[in-house]
Amino acid sequence: MDRVEILDSAESLFKEAGFYLSRRCCTRPSCFDFVARKDSQLTFLKAHQNIGNIYEKAADELATIAKLFSGSPLLICEKSRSKPLEDDTVYSRYNIGAVTINTLEDALTRGMGPLIEAGPGGYYVRLDGEAIRKRRLKKGASIGKMAKTLGISRRTLYGYERGMAKASVSTAYKLEWFLGIPIVKPIDIFVPSQKTDSFLAIAKRMISESRFLQFVTKKLLQFNFTVFQVNRAPFDFVAKTPENKINLLGTIAYEKEGNLEVRTDEVISISKIIDAQPLFVADSKNISTDGVPLIHREDLEKIKCPEDLIAKL
Repeated sequence: MDRVEILDSAESLFKEAGFYLSRRCCTRPSCFDFVARKDSQLTFLKAHQNIGNIYEKAADELATIAKLFSGSPLLICEKSRSKPLEDDTVYSRYNIGAVTINTLEDALTRGMGPLIEAGPGGYYVRLDGEAIRKRRLKKGASIGKMAKTLGISRRTLYGYERGMAKASVSTAYKLEWFLGIPIVKPIDIFVPSQKTDSFLAIAKRMISESRFLQFVTKKLLQFNFTVFQVNRAPFDFVAKTPENKINLLGTIAYEKEGNLEVRTDEVISISKIIDAQPLFVADSKNISTDGVPLIHREDLEKIKCPEDLIAKL
């Protein structure tokens, strides 16, 4: 499948599983293609035919945006270089999970998470350590005896039982053969972003070169907003009001922009899915947006307190 076919299939699968989807991001390069939500599960998805075409800066921004909204970043890919990716397997690209469309289908429509994780040197699985320990004790086998039978060290088996180590696929087969029960834990591909950077580090890394955006950011910071500039999305910044009561999805609107109407629709649809308030800041009085709060540069310059800005939302 090419990238468009992957995207079409992914959208269909999420819709069939009862998710609400944003519009597809098409107006400019974006680190995610669409956002999907079902209850508290929020996913920012990016599709590529080849996992090698996903670059570090885009992956970093995808993980960061997902973290800002307590969502999960997810990559859907079909191959790595010329080699097809395996189904029922989670790959990683700059610490973001990547799966095939078939693996996504199993997770969404059958509730079957993948069992195998691709890593340096091979394929691994996550073990249910408590199930291993209980079954071993029920069989009356000591750690030493069981380790010897399986051809692994006592320390390794001790690590498996305490969830401290992953096992190779072949070792997992041996464990299940010896114990007579399934002990491999499925992988949740919708885990929220695990990015651990501080908000300050995120803000410094995502600085835009736009002077107009710098002006808007400086103004919001004066009102004690927390602001994150965005480089690869339909919107241009994410801002949190004092006490984090409102999340703003901010967009810089330029008079000469030819696709502003379409980008407005994209931002509105995303804001509805992620439960954020869209805000447009325009560089010209000639710009207008239907149904979305818009502040012109001259008006923003006159605002003296955050309450006056919030009142315009």
